[in-house]
Amino acid sequence: MTNPQSPSKVLHISLWVAQVLLALGLLYGGSMKLFQPADTLAAQWPWTAQVPLSLVKLTGVVDFLGAAGLLLPAWLRIRPALTPVAALGVLVLMLCAILFHVVRGEVAVIGINVFFAVLAAWVAWGRFRKVPLAAP
Repeated sequence: MTNPQSPSKVLHISLWVAQVLLALGLLYGGSMKLFQPADTLAAQWPWTAQVPLSLVKLTGVVDFLGAAGLLLPAWLRIRPALTPVAALGVLVLMLCAILFHVVRGEVAVIGINVFFAVLAAWVAWGRFRKVPLAAP
């Protein structure tokens, strides 16, 4: 007979899944912003052609830092309390992205930002609750 997993273990694993999903999304977005030519990037994300290239690159760096902050402290067990702080940072980043797109009249493109904001808020809440931060 199998034992059902405890709620804290299920929460712990689901938080890691959320952290990895967020990090992968941020790494994808960051790598696009940092390494794609401007015209290629503008074809996918038109807003990138309408703001300074330095802002696009800065957001790419912030994306990479957010991904690192979501994974590395907890995974390496070096200052794991930074993980929920990074999740709050990603939440702020996503709220800024939502506001940016709403102001520009691009409400149709905020779905992924809303999804990532909800995930980041959930990770911050779960990790601030002192759920063990060891890697699965």
